[in-house]
Amino acid sequence: MPSLPPLPTSIVGSLPQPEWLVDHEKLAGQFPPRVRAREIWRVAPEQLAGAQDDATLLAIRSQEDAGLDIVTDGEIRRESYSNHFATALDGIDIDHPGSVLNRSGKSIPVPRVVGPVNRPRPIQADDVRFLRAHTDRTVKITVPGPFTMAQQSQDDHYGDDRELALAYADVVRAEIADLFAAGADIVQIDEPWLQARPEVARRYGAEAVTRAVEGAPGPVHLHLCFGYAAMVSERPEGYSFLPELADTPVDTVAVETAQSHLDPAQLRPLRGKGIALGVLDLSTPEVETPQVVADRIRRALDDVDVERLVLTSDCGLKYLPRESAAGKMRSLAEAAAVVRAELR
Repeated sequence: MPSLPPLPTSIVGSLPQPEWLVDHEKLAGQFPPRVRAREIWRVAPEQLAGAQDDATLLAIRSQEDAGLDIVTDGEIRRESYSNHFATALDGIDIDHPGSVLNRSGKSIPVPRVVGPVNRPRPIQADDVRFLRAHTDRTVKITVPGPFTMAQQSQDDHYGDDRELALAYADVVRAEIADLFAAGADIVQIDEPWLQARPEVARRYGAEAVTRAVEGAPGPVHLHLCFGYAAMVSERPEGYSFLPELADTPVDTVAVETAQSHLDPAQLRPLRGKGIALGVLDLSTPEVETPQVVADRIRRALDDVDVERLVLTSDCGLKYLPRESAAGKMRSLAEAAAVVRAELR
């Protein structure tokens, strides 16, 4: 892994996809899709892979131009953070989807589990290779976590929600190994439903995360969030599932603090882990000044291990205008430089 400065900067995962690639009105109508949503792509199927490569290059350059230290592929090839991976597995019927209730209590179509969940091949290894080939910075790739995928599917095979989550953990574990082998420096698993379904998560969420991450050949971050700001406008002031992650083998826990105004004292149970601190408010396209972002960073310095602190956005930037996302990333990089100087 390339050397990183103190307080390295990154985004959590997603960046806005160009209008020439994705129909944003159709994308917003899916919010975000759990099964396939091929209709959002503006490019013909036979030209789509090349167009996604071009847009991914733009995403990489935008992060480099902003001055970020850890670069992702922006999740440009994905219709959502989870369906790109979840619908590529065996044992899943996406042509006859099931349904679950989302955070808002609305029934949404989801993959239906009809047999043993298996991974027929590495799913995102080529994405990592492309990313690694086009930047010399530290690279991070994201994959949906096992608990979240289990909650976003209808089980018509296992008959036990814990067993389903552990089956997803096994495929995530195998994917993580292949992602590091393909050149990833950091792998992030996205687990927003640990927060959305804390009662269920307390029964086996930490177990599923541990099974997916244990023995990983590199550092694994776990992103715990309240959902996209475009979809979930109201943020609670605290996490319902956070101390439970202290004994899991994840290296770093990514949390949101900007829009939620999270009390940093809630992070103290995780003092043994790295914290990726979300300090960009994505509920508005307005670009915060570096001074505002720096103040959000300073609030947490007494409650985290500063030597293991990473500075990030809140949840993904996918639903923001591209110019807003670029401006927010620049403010993040400039704020990090300010706080680094203060800590010398």
